[in-house]
Amino acid sequence: MRSSLLLVHRWLGLASALFLLLTGLTGAIISWDHELDELLNPAWMHSESHGAHQSTLALAKQVAERYPQVQVSSIPLHVEEGHTLAIGVRPLPNPPDGMPPVKFNQVFIDPVTGEELGKREWGAVWPIDRTNAVSFLYKLHYSLHLPEMWGIDRWGIWLMGGVAIIWLIDSFVGFYLTFPKSTRRTQTKLHKAPSIHASNQATFWQRWWPAWKMRWNSSHHKRYFDMHRAFGLWTWVLLIILAFSAFALNLRREVFMPVMQSAFTLTPTPSDLRPRLPVPQQLPPKMDYEQILNVALEDARAQGWQEPAGRISYSAAFQLFNVDFYYPDADHGVAGAGHKRLYYDGLDGHYIGKRIPWEGTAGDVIVQAQFPLHSGRILGMPGRILISVMGLVVAMLSVTGVYLWLKKRRARKVSFTIVQQQVTAHDRLAERSFN
Repeated sequence: MRSSLLLVHRWLGLASALFLLLTGLTGAIISWDHELDELLNPAWMHSESHGAHQSTLALAKQVAERYPQVQVSSIPLHVEEGHTLAIGVRPLPNPPDGMPPVKFNQVFIDPVTGEELGKREWGAVWPIDRTNAVSFLYKLHYSLHLPEMWGIDRWGIWLMGGVAIIWLIDSFVGFYLTFPKSTRRTQTKLHKAPSIHASNQATFWQRWWPAWKMRWNSSHHKRYFDMHRAFGLWTWVLLIILAFSAFALNLRREVFMPVMQSAFTLTPTPSDLRPRLPVPQQLPPKMDYEQILNVALEDARAQGWQEPAGRISYSAAFQLFNVDFYYPDADHGVAGAGHKRLYYDGLDGHYIGKRIPWEGTAGDVIVQAQFPLHSGRILGMPGRILISVMGLVVAMLSVTGVYLWLKKRRARKVSFTIVQQQVTAHDRLAERSFN
């Protein structure tokens, strides 16, 4: 069985190594996506204007009038002092009046003067420059930038979800392979090998402990082997969390939620109950942002919520308005789990439902915990640092795994060549003796 599992570990690892190398390195970087984006693009992220801020809804309306080829998709409702307003837009599948399509999905506005500071395509594949470098890595991390095909833009997300499943299985197999080998085969030879008898009396933990340690003074091959095994063991729980949460985030609707529903009682969100529309059918809403916001403010007061409305957005894929409620300094929500949210229909504006982070059934909390766990935000700043380090660990495990495979493959080739040479020499000697 052990030899079969070793084969499984080898080929699952090789199949996922390149993907995990990419996601590990990009994950280590994008843990700090906002900070890096501000560092690279200060002129777009910071404003030196002083005075009262204009209405963000009014500024978003100006953007929509300026660019008829786009649909406004996300509007922050308050802007921190010294920062700019980043309005999310979505290029329309069919621009009006034969207008050319646009290549941007974010517009940066000075909240005091209303001046447009810049625009970009968040997550653009090319060209890569300082304006979109961080978002390029972010999207590469979970989708590989695979393009839309046949009206579906989730091919890369599904692929990386499959890689996460392989990674999860391989992590369990690798963990099992670190266990000490069975000593049953040595039982019949104990009278010939007292040292074996002594080791055979050691406990399981005593025989397993060497797998957790590094042999720093050994050969390169042994050091790389120990790095692969020991680092994998010490970080195994975190590796499982990362692999499982990656699977849950990328295959949420397709696999994760059906599995969770079979084991737990879940409260589905409105987007879980609606089919994702193909890209050509993702049309603008029939309702106005201001209308939806006014209704949402009344509903939030009726709910007894104290937080102000922080953002309103429209998901064309599900024809849903989302209104998030949070204080300005909590843009990622409670421990990374998002904000209190009210949902409204995009066609007639009727109330659909609500979402409150970290509330609901046990299954609801598990579902909500996946992004906070994967990003480390569940632990705040220490969690983000830990996830950055784990990204490097994942990359290292991928590299050392491939190195060990190449080393063994080369050794087998050399061994085969030596055997072939010995057979050839033996045949020649036999031929001479015969002659």
